[in-house]
Amino acid sequence: MNPTYKALVMTAGLFAAAVSYAAAPPADAPAGTTAVCKDGSYFSGETKKGACSGHKGIKTWFGKGDAMAAPAAKDKMAAPAAAPAAAPAAAAASSGSMAKTSTKMMPKAEAAPGGGPGMVWANTSSKVYHCNGDKWYGKTKKGEYMSEADAKAKGMHADHGKACAAK
Repeated sequence: MNPTYKALVMTAGLFAAAVSYAAAPPADAPAGTTAVCKDGSYFSGETKKGACSGHKGIKTWFGKGDAMAAPAAKDKMAAPAAAPAAAPAAAAASSGSMAKTSTKMMPKAEAAPGGGPGMVWANTSSKVYHCNGDKWYGKTKKGEYMSEADAKAKGMHADHGKACAAK
């Protein structure tokens, strides 16, 4: 094969690998975050398939580019260029921060100020309220603190049908 063509293909592969890692998750994102959903929640899966399902889709993707992986597997010349793309993933995996990547949605790191005993976090867009101690308490994009009685009066329902007194 022509050495110039080989060099061009390898350079294109390196450029594609660099582009797929151009963006980094926000500083307040949980370790292992690979996407930010349109509703502001985080996703930590390895592929885009199913990412942010039920959260209005992907806003920003930080993981490996799925579109880059398919052509690289078909083109024999692109295989050497795939090795540099694996290096950042291996470095992230060896950091020891997470032993296994979770595919569950993760709430933002910090809850909204306020709340406390006797108060629920009412998600105004989904009409679901979360009790104090719940992982989504104060962490959805749109919501406010109020009493459980006020949330019910506004037509909201408890997360998974479990009232706060039952939790």
